[in-house]
Amino acid sequence: MSPWLIVIIVGIGTYLTRLSFIGILGTREVPTYVERPLRLVAPAVIAAIAIPELVAPDGVVHISFDNLRLLAGLIAIVAAWTTRSIGWTIGVGMVSLWILDWLL
Repeated sequence: MSPWLIVIIVGIGTYLTRLSFIGILGTREVPTYVERPLRLVAPAVIAAIAIPELVAPDGVVHISFDNLRLLAGLIAIVAAWTTRSIGWTIGVGMVSLWILDWLL
């Protein structure tokens, strides 16, 4: 089977899966006890992806001022807290990592 055919089939499957939830839940009111925890899923997933890269960039836990990724991540957290914008958070984090790498 061609790799492009596999990509297309998987893409269609993903689309249909998402469409099914929209079709099922699109006309119904989601209960508050379901909606409240669902709001925390995205931040939890992002934290699960980002924190290991910040704390253990080489596969070994390295929490010190020598870890530039951790410092840039902390600066990005402050930017996220103050701006509440994902674009500004990513931009500030990237620029701070570049500046810290250049300075140190």
